[in-house]
Amino acid sequence: MLAQILTALLAIVIAVGFSLLYFAGTNWILDKSLADRVNPDGTEVVRAKQRESIRPWLFIFPALLLLTVYLIYPVVETLRLSLYDGAGSAFVGLANYAWAFQDAEYLQAVGNNLLWLAIVPAASCGFGLAVAVLADRVSWGVIAKTFIFLPMAISFVGASVIWKFVYDYRGPDADQIGILNALVTTLGAEPQAWVTLPFWNNFFLMVILIWIQTPFAMVIFSAALRGIPEETLEAARIEGANEFQVFFRIMLPQIMSTVVVVWTTITIIVLKIFDIVLAMTNGQWDTEVLANLMFDWMFRGGGDFGRGSTVALTIMIAVIPIMIWNIRRFQKEEGMR
Repeated sequence: MLAQILTALLAIVIAVGFSLLYFAGTNWILDKSLADRVNPDGTEVVRAKQRESIRPWLFIFPALLLLTVYLIYPVVETLRLSLYDGAGSAFVGLANYAWAFQDAEYLQAVGNNLLWLAIVPAASCGFGLAVAVLADRVSWGVIAKTFIFLPMAISFVGASVIWKFVYDYRGPDADQIGILNALVTTLGAEPQAWVTLPFWNNFFLMVILIWIQTPFAMVIFSAALRGIPEETLEAARIEGANEFQVFFRIMLPQIMSTVVVVWTTITIIVLKIFDIVLAMTNGQWDTEVLANLMFDWMFRGGGDFGRGSTVALTIMIAVIPIMIWNIRRFQKEEGMR
């Protein structure tokens, strides 16, 4: 443990030291190479404008380099591999795309992703908004928010392990340690292997992501609700509006931009969902999703780089319109200010 801590501290020191050395060194080189000078004829050459136009690029260059190496290059390489065979050596054109739209497992993964998209963002935003509104109306609201926030500190794999115990099934004649089956048997019903029930098991997996994302929505919505002028709410109540009218006609419209941001953020997370499915079912029993299917084709059974890249591009193409819409919406809001 001590060795790991020392290694982590050493890595931090090296990273910070290198960053300081880079910025100090590049600025020194810039100032020296573009220093003001006097020509032999006595005219003075001032290069301050040139230096200041280059200096910002020195600061963003490391970020641009990392984006190129870890984002742009992988996208280009994935696009290239999707046009090649499984070994990535023979050009096959659009054959991998033709396979994708005829493959039953791929189509099932697309359908499951659409099901996740229809339910998880809506449920997460709904529960998060409900908690944000109701918790502020009780004296123990802060404590409630603290407990609800805890799942957000757990990794997807960690949450999956927890929920494996919730859904655990030990056979019809065995003692049930899973909370859900223990509750079912207490009520006199038969225990079930919940994660193996086709179609419904998708919903049991979605519950895990909703459990994790609801705290995120709650925190953002709580901050947005505090930005609503109290005078507006009081005026509506004085005019005779009940609490439902106050919420749907005043509070919700004023935080709608925040709702959209949270919704799209969770939507992008859902499109990339992988950890929960891998840890809970590994895509078995009709729970396959695109990210897990991509992992299977890319890295298992010898790997098929062409088909794996094709599935990966499907995820990227699905995310791009949402990101473009978000960027345009943000620019529009900035232009209105």
